[in-house]
Amino acid sequence: MSSTAVGAEHHDHGPAKGLKRWLYTTNHKDIGTMYLVLSFVMFLYGGAFAMGIRLELFEPGIQYFSPEKYNQMITMHGLIMVFGAVMPAFVGLANWMIPLQIGAPDMALPRMNNWSFWILPFAFSMLSMTTFMDGGAPNFGWTFYAPLSTTYAPPSTTFFIFAVHMMGISSIMGAINVIVTIFNMRAPGMTWMKMPLFVWTWLITAFLLIAAMPVLAGAVTMMLFDIHLGTSFFDAAGGGDPVLFQHIFWFFGHPEVYIMILPAFGVVSAILPAFARKPLFGYTSMVWAVASIALLSFIVWAHHMFLVGMPLVAELFFMYATMLIAIPTGIKVFNWMATLYQGSITFETPMLFALAFLVLFTCGGLSGLMLSIGPADFQYHDTYFVVAHFHYVLVPGAVFAIMAGAYYWLPKWTGHMYDERLGKIHFWLSFISINVTFFPQHFLGLAGMPRRIPDYALMFSDFNMMSSIGGLTYGVSQLLFVYIIIKCVRGGEKASEKPWDGAEGLEWTVPSPAPYHTFSTPPKVD
Repeated sequence: MSSTAVGAEHHDHGPAKGLKRWLYTTNHKDIGTMYLVLSFVMFLYGGAFAMGIRLELFEPGIQYFSPEKYNQMITMHGLIMVFGAVMPAFVGLANWMIPLQIGAPDMALPRMNNWSFWILPFAFSMLSMTTFMDGGAPNFGWTFYAPLSTTYAPPSTTFFIFAVHMMGISSIMGAINVIVTIFNMRAPGMTWMKMPLFVWTWLITAFLLIAAMPVLAGAVTMMLFDIHLGTSFFDAAGGGDPVLFQHIFWFFGHPEVYIMILPAFGVVSAILPAFARKPLFGYTSMVWAVASIALLSFIVWAHHMFLVGMPLVAELFFMYATMLIAIPTGIKVFNWMATLYQGSITFETPMLFALAFLVLFTCGGLSGLMLSIGPADFQYHDTYFVVAHFHYVLVPGAVFAIMAGAYYWLPKWTGHMYDERLGKIHFWLSFISINVTFFPQHFLGLAGMPRRIPDYALMFSDFNMMSSIGGLTYGVSQLLFVYIIIKCVRGGEKASEKPWDGAEGLEWTVPSPAPYHTFSTPPKVD
């Protein structure tokens, strides 16, 4: 184990070069880099489907794609953004930063780390190849509700199921690795309540992954049985129940949403104190808030299912349980704002993305609170209001946090400073275009425009045109991000050992969170 733990698997013949280095590497930094590159390629690929969707919705009527092709784009966009872009990006950040932040030489299980990465390119290749099969790609949305995904599915569904299994296996292995590393490889003196919040959020996320991913595996296995082995888990004609699929899927799906946002909380909790030049406010309450959100995420799944005809008592339970999540989330937002209060704030690119996260994620959270109200959800359900809500959580939420983390740690990763002027241009293009894209969708949803439909009434055309212009602008502006990263990797101004100390002339070092848990012990008074 010790020889692989430092990535020296070829110690007899010197380090591996070229392609061999990347294929065989057990170095957490190399594997983190591969995860981040894969996730960015998938981000652009999944984004291309989003561009197609917004192009089709630019005007009413069927423009460029048949309804069948439109549904396939909806499915591929959702699956690739969730499983291919956001999750691997956070695993990449975890691989890079967790060993550095806890003082470990590497991840605890380096060879499994390599394996968990290399499964993914094959899984996404298999998912992408379904586009070229008879009947085309899956056309049933990223939630793949049965019986649409079993009785009426294209033949490529089997390949989709296998790809989902492979992604799940990769996620579970990555999660085990994170847990074992944090439990066993912390440096002496790195107690639980001294760990950086990014490490805490990932530890809790890893437990969520281990609990949630097997549920998804069960759902897709039952689909496979229904399609090929004559079972009727989800077929009412054979004694099954289509609503059972929704229960199983959302029991995975709701914790999955938090799997995509909890590491973002950790990234933002690292960046805001650095640029406010103050310690994070209420460290202990932040840890407990993250743990509370994770636990509550398992008891709210049926708020996605208010319209299935559940008993009133169940509806009330899921409604109030969902509202309860707003409390720990509110604690986190309050603590971030208290961290900023009276700080010596400067506005470099990572800070801009983190502040945008703070404001826009809160907007997404508030629209989520609206959706948690059962009777109101009868009106919002399956409209563009829901689309606006979860995109506000996942784009200015998860994606902006990933970009904030990338800008913040790029100097550490590459040894070079990125181009600050271009970084700020990228931020403002992204910030403006993302709001132009998704804010009008709230109004479309409240006016009754249904989601996943390629055509719409004339009354919705103005907001849809705005939304499409914003979406296409956001997509194109991400090419600037590619350029900034490549430019930074290839060279540029050399980064100092502590690149964010003394930003704009202010000397400051991030203090250990140890003395700042929460001020629960009152000072002694004589």
